[in-house]
Amino acid sequence: MTATASSPRTVPQKVASPGSSELDHAVVCEGLSKRFRVQKTWAQMLRHPTQRDYLWSVRNVSFSVRRGEFFGFLGPNGAGKTTLFRMLGSTFIPDEGSARVNGYDVVQDPHRVRRSLAVVMANDRSLQWRLSARENLRLYATLYGLRGAAASHRIDEMLELVGLADTHEKMVANFSSGMRQRLAIARALLDRPPILLLDEPTRSLDPLSARDLRQFLRRDVCDREGCTILLATHETEEAFRLCDRVAVLDRGELVATGPTAEITHRYGDAVYRIWTRTPHHPALDALTAAGDMTVVSRAESPTSDWATVDVEIAGELDRSEAVLRRLVEAGVSISRYERSPISLADLLERVVASRRAGRATA
Repeated sequence: MTATASSPRTVPQKVASPGSSELDHAVVCEGLSKRFRVQKTWAQMLRHPTQRDYLWSVRNVSFSVRRGEFFGFLGPNGAGKTTLFRMLGSTFIPDEGSARVNGYDVVQDPHRVRRSLAVVMANDRSLQWRLSARENLRLYATLYGLRGAAASHRIDEMLELVGLADTHEKMVANFSSGMRQRLAIARALLDRPPILLLDEPTRSLDPLSARDLRQFLRRDVCDREGCTILLATHETEEAFRLCDRVAVLDRGELVATGPTAEITHRYGDAVYRIWTRTPHHPALDALTAAGDMTVVSRAESPTSDWATVDVEIAGELDRSEAVLRRLVEAGVSISRYERSPISLADLLERVVASRRAGRATA
C-alpha cells in the first residue's frame, strides 16, 4: 500500500507509572506504523520530480505480550516482522502509534528499552569466529560491565544452559549452525534481559538442529529462565508448537491474533494423523460408517510396524478427543495422535477470507 502525502508522527502516550496493570505486560503496542520511501527510477523522477511515494511496512499494529509469555509473529517474508522488531528495539522510529517495552517508551526512553531486551537475528555474523565460545562470552560480558568472578560465574551458567559447556574452548569457526545460534542466545542472555526478540532463529538450520533449538527455547529460556520471548517466523508448525499466542501478519497488517489452539482450530484443517500398528482395524471403518470421521489416507512403512492413518473429523475439538477415546477403547494401538499443521499460504488465505466475510455481513 502506498501513500503520497506525508503526515506528522503521532505523539506516543505516556508510560504508565510503576505498579499499574500495564506493567503486567512486557510489551504493549498501540497503532504502531512504519513506512519507507519508495525508490523511483530516473524516468519517474524526470516525470514527477517532486512526488514522494511511500510504502507501509507496518500499518496500525496493536497487541500486548504478557510477562513470561512465548509470543509468535507469523507471516511471509515482507510481512513486516523485522521492521516491527526494529521498532521495538528502538533502532527504527515509528511514524505513527506507540510502543512500550518493559514499561519504557521506545522513542522517549530508548536506552532503557535497549537494556530491557536482547535481539537474536537469523544467521548472526557478529560472533568472533576466531575466538572460542568462552572468549566470545568474556568479550561481551566486559561490554555489559561484568567483571571478575561474577562474569566467570555467569559465563559458566550460560554455557551450561545452552549445552556448550563441553565445547567452550572450541573455536566458533568450527561450530555448526545450531551451536552458533545457541551461542548467540547465550550472549543475548548474559545481561539477564527480561525480553528476548528472536527473528527467524531456525533459518538455515537442519531439521534436527532446529528441533533441538526449539525445545531449548521453550524449556530452558522461557519456562526455566522466565524470559519473555517474541518470535518472528514464517513456519506455521514452529509458531504453533512453541508459542502460547500467535499474531498473524500480512503486508504489514495484523490480520489475526489469539491463543495458538484457537487459531489452529479456527483456521486449520480438521485432519488428524494417527500413528498406529493396526491401520486396518475394524473400529476405523465403524466410526467412518457412523459418520464420526472420514479416513483420508493410510500409509504403511516397509521398515517399521507403525503406520499412519489420516482422518478428517469435523466439528469442535472435544469431538476429536471423543474419537480418540473410542479408538483406544476399541483396541486400536495408538502411539501418537495430532492435528495436521496448516501451511502459511492456506492460513493467510483463510484469515483474509474470514475477514472479508465478516465485513460483508457487518
